[in-house]
Amino acid sequence: MYADLGLDFIDVRLASALFGLALGLAFGVLAQRTRFCLRRAVAGAPEDRRSAAGVWLTALAVALVGTQAIVALGLVGFSEHRFFVSEVPVLAILAGGLMFGAGMVLTRGCISRLTVLGASGNLRALTVVLIFAVVAHATLKGVLAPLRTSLASATVDFGDMTGFASLPGGAWGWTAVLALLAVAVAIRSGNRPGVLLLAALLGALVPLGWVGTGYVLYDDFDPIALESLSFTAPATESLFFVIASTSIPAGFGTGLIAGTLLGALLAALASRSFAWASFDSPRQTGRYAAGAALMGVGGVLAGGCTVGAGLAGVPTLSFAATLALVAIAVGGAVTGRLLPEGVTSPSLRGSGAQGTKPQALPAE
Repeated sequence: MYADLGLDFIDVRLASALFGLALGLAFGVLAQRTRFCLRRAVAGAPEDRRSAAGVWLTALAVALVGTQAIVALGLVGFSEHRFFVSEVPVLAILAGGLMFGAGMVLTRGCISRLTVLGASGNLRALTVVLIFAVVAHATLKGVLAPLRTSLASATVDFGDMTGFASLPGGAWGWTAVLALLAVAVAIRSGNRPGVLLLAALLGALVPLGWVGTGYVLYDDFDPIALESLSFTAPATESLFFVIASTSIPAGFGTGLIAGTLLGALLAALASRSFAWASFDSPRQTGRYAAGAALMGVGGVLAGGCTVGAGLAGVPTLSFAATLALVAIAVGGAVTGRLLPEGVTSPSLRGSGAQGTKPQALPAE
């Protein structure tokens, strides 16, 4: 398709990086304005959970309908995608999801949210993003790779039943059920219509990513991976590109991370919400570092983060992606309940300070 559109005057790899940059730019702006983050929905302050869930589920509903629409039109197909392998590494997905969920609570944000926050001046978030990328890379190709391969070897054969489309009701039946449930929660979330509209636009980026990489940029002679919004693999690609750019060309993931940082920075500056923030104590630094490491390992084992496996993965109707999202949510909810009240408040914990009421400071 790429050559047929007359776009082959640009190398397809460069084109994919530019496409990722544009997609990331839009995601960064929209995520910054909506405070898009699953962590807030499952383990945030009680008064904040409904609004956060409304934003997240609005985006998911649009991503679901949009993704299944491009599949129905024959623009993309997921039969060969890793989400639909018959031998599903259930143990790795469950362990990874629980680890990622715990990590995002310790760091007060999932990796996509922290990427956005880092561009808004939050040095804690930038530190987490860096540690996350290093640990994820180590899990993919470094010293932690044996752990990944060991856990991934424990699989369950799903045969041809790898997604909801294989169940009674088919793809559109399950899409309707899931999307309507998401919309019902979103309507009751108390969010302003403008916020939900921005969340819907964010969700529309998911099918746009799939159709961009899997259809528009498809080249028989130089194929690129079918991918959409994601932050685990792109973070490792970006890290590798930064330290070896003379030998490693930029790709979709590298552009996506760069675009997200730029978009979030522009949105923060435009809204005058850019503000420097850093760690308050060594104890807090250690907690964030531990959470970053858990997310780095967990994101790789689960096959993606809250965005890669969740927002982009679930709309493919994959069982593996859905299992990963459920495990992440459970890990986050359980960890949030186990932590002492206020432990995620930067100014009260780790410094020995005492207070009768935890301060609501942005980690975020």
